[in-house]
Amino acid sequence: MAELWDIIIIGAGPAGLTAAVYGQRAGRKTLLLEANMYGGQIINTPEIENYPGIKKTSGAEFAQALYEQAIDLGAQMIMEKAVSVEEDGEIKHVHTEQNTYDTKTVIIATGAKNRPLGLPREQELIGAGVSYCATCDGMFFRGKEVAVNGGGNTALGDALFLAQICSKVYLIHRRDQFRGDHRDVEKLESLDNVEFVLNSNVTELIGEPKLEAVEVTDVHSGEKRTIPVSALFVAIGQMPENKEFSNVVNLDPKGYVEAGENCLTGHKGVFTAGDCRTKDVRQLTTAAADGAVAALAASGEIDQ
Repeated sequence: MAELWDIIIIGAGPAGLTAAVYGQRAGRKTLLLEANMYGGQIINTPEIENYPGIKKTSGAEFAQALYEQAIDLGAQMIMEKAVSVEEDGEIKHVHTEQNTYDTKTVIIATGAKNRPLGLPREQELIGAGVSYCATCDGMFFRGKEVAVNGGGNTALGDALFLAQICSKVYLIHRRDQFRGDHRDVEKLESLDNVEFVLNSNVTELIGEPKLEAVEVTDVHSGEKRTIPVSALFVAIGQMPENKEFSNVVNLDPKGYVEAGENCLTGHKGVFTAGDCRTKDVRQLTTAAADGAVAALAASGEIDQ
């Protein structure tokens, strides 16, 4: 007879790991399924300064500490990608690419992946000048001129990181104001090697076999400008990967799991947490909060 878990959490980012902590503290037998690396997108963040009670840490350090906390409490993790959830009465069968795991409740905490520009040759130039992770690939372009595309906290953080190692950083944004933290904008404005390219979209990737320049187009005038750069770091947001679970949750037009702050999906035994759900604020603190809420809701349903 297959082992029966109380809670299976799909995804081991901050939301999933926090859910594991709270699941175990509630006395539940908890399993984490993760396709890649625990910690999610936060592991690529060089500095975290906005998490309550922690003055400064790195994303990798934060993720490692949270992982160890969950495991020390008794949660188990298996590095397999969940591909579907099937209902069988009160039991949910979570299928991975290798195995099937049975559980009373499921928490979908799949996060979101980086959104591509959708330009010709973008995929071809990944690893040849196009990147979605400044902290991963920035050192390859030390002393060179680079560009960052985006206007949120990730883009601002990428630009600040790259400004320390690159000769010039162009920060390209389609609007005239940034969505990210004003404090980071002020830091960037004070740097001599950072240039804002506002009201502009990246419309062409130039170079063969590697990136040599980007074409940007003014959103108002249509005027085009070619900016010579060795790399373009894309930070224009994220998109969820929830299609595999559309049989057990409702998805909004963008593919996010429909759920409010209570993390309830409206489907018995299925909960959600973190960046993969519909929400206005996607921050480390809100991901952790979702994990706690979802785990406690799942635990409560088990008792019903």
